[in-house]
Amino acid sequence: MAKPALSLAAARRATVAAQRFGRESSVLAALRRLSCVQLDSISAVERSHRIVLASRAGVYPAGAEWALLKQGKAFEYWAHEACLIPIEDYPLFRFRMRERRVHHWFGPVIDKDPRLARRVLDTIRERGPLGSSDFEGAGSGGMWNWKPAKRMLDALWTAGDLAIAGRRHFQRHYELTERVIPLRYREAGLPTEAEFLRGLSQRAVRARGLLTASGILEHYRIRGGQKRIQPHLDALVAEGALRRLALEDGKAPVYAAARLDEGVAGPAVLLSPFDNLLWDRDFAVRIFQFDHLIEVYKPQPQRRFGYYVLPLLVGDRIVGRADLKSERKSGVLRIQAFHSEGARRFDDRLDEAAARLALEIGLERVVR
Repeated sequence: MAKPALSLAAARRATVAAQRFGRESSVLAALRRLSCVQLDSISAVERSHRIVLASRAGVYPAGAEWALLKQGKAFEYWAHEACLIPIEDYPLFRFRMRERRVHHWFGPVIDKDPRLARRVLDTIRERGPLGSSDFEGAGSGGMWNWKPAKRMLDALWTAGDLAIAGRRHFQRHYELTERVIPLRYREAGLPTEAEFLRGLSQRAVRARGLLTASGILEHYRIRGGQKRIQPHLDALVAEGALRRLALEDGKAPVYAAARLDEGVAGPAVLLSPFDNLLWDRDFAVRIFQFDHLIEVYKPQPQRRFGYYVLPLLVGDRIVGRADLKSERKSGVLRIQAFHSEGARRFDDRLDEAAARLALEIGLERVVR
């Protein structure tokens, strides 16, 4: 007898419950639950990773996330984008490091210029952690018009020869891997492709509650499409490590852990535009009926809701979008506009969530 399809309401509750908003005991616990947290340079309200982590773990000291790198409890690498990742997953990502040594977005940078690679490594070995600005070379500094040394730094980091020791003014500081990553994680065996894909799939599902196959691919930006990952998802289901569930709308099935968490949703939360909950935009439309838009990269006349807009989550529903700005000199979090998703305004819940966010990012008051 076929199992009954999961309702969209139950799927929504499980997805939100998995985020553990307001329920994590520390920044590290939140990071481990989320599996990875995206880093983004925009600071109109606050850096995205800080909004994401504080929404789960509450107020925490500035710089606590970077302290995790120095303590050997986390590392920075390519996951969904450039992300903070729990150190326990470093051995798994060594597979990606090997892949991307050759398939780097600038091509085989290291193998094309081994002399520059040696020079960059020797300079860091002698001087310690350095940023790209510490290396001379031509290049405008635009998105892809990088000077040769900056390309090499990125390639050596992507290949695992360098690691990120921390950031200063949000600029990466590159260091020799052996000086950053604890020995036992560096010397763990290199995973097979099956171990890599199955490990990432399980972590993504645990972190997000429910995910389609395309959502799993998106979580870690896994190349090769569904054709590459589907045999491994089938194997995990056959082994009982994951469950494949139908939803009542009859669209693509979802994958879940052995037990769904449908616990307390948590407090009203203003979500970073880059929050993990919103990475799979098609799934957000499907279960939340919410079309997530990121408009920071659009010219002002083309924006519908504002520059840095945070969705408001109340219970298991996304009920509106708040255009916010931090005015740090005056200690103010300013609500520039609020766009409700329905007839109800939710002003009281917006005030509650904004007050919490202001406290978490070190501002004194909220002003409309």
